[in-house]
Amino acid sequence: METNLLILPGLGNSGEKHWQTFWHEKFKNSKRIVQDNWDEPIRTEWIERLNEEISKLNSPTILVAHSLAVSLVLHWATSNYNKNIVGALLVAPADVDSPEHTPESIRNFSPIPTIKLPFPSIVVASENDPYASFERKKYFAQMWGSELVNVGQKGHINSDSDLKYWEEGQLILQQLVAKISTI
Repeated sequence: METNLLILPGLGNSGEKHWQTFWHEKFKNSKRIVQDNWDEPIRTEWIERLNEEISKLNSPTILVAHSLAVSLVLHWATSNYNKNIVGALLVAPADVDSPEHTPESIRNFSPIPTIKLPFPSIVVASENDPYASFERKKYFAQMWGSELVNVGQKGHINSDSDLKYWEEGQLILQQLVAKISTI
């Protein structure tokens, strides 16, 4: 199955050294969402923008979300459905419910929904992520019906992790595509 990617950066957008930026450059079948306010996000506005972008889709698409954008996907999925969304790669979910792990500016994304997603998904988690405990990410994966992939000690799996094209992540994405193709 030929699928497109909709890349969803988190708080602050993904900078030029972030794997999402490298993927957007590499994968011609990708589109990157652009939010109006990257630094003081408002959940309703982010969901509205995501809905706008998804409504333009006309082929099977995988959501590729990082950090705060994982919460965006879950909030979107609670009340929206689009048959063109066939899967989600949920990388380094930020624990928006935890004041010790996340800044006040994203607290309006709390509580993070714990629904079973209506499409296949993989949660990619690092053991030393400062924005969510590994146990919490395991819990999220279980609640969302997602497969959990532990990538070891990669911090927040962001620019600071210096992953460039993040080949390991591309292999995980291929696993998701393969899973979707068998449905």
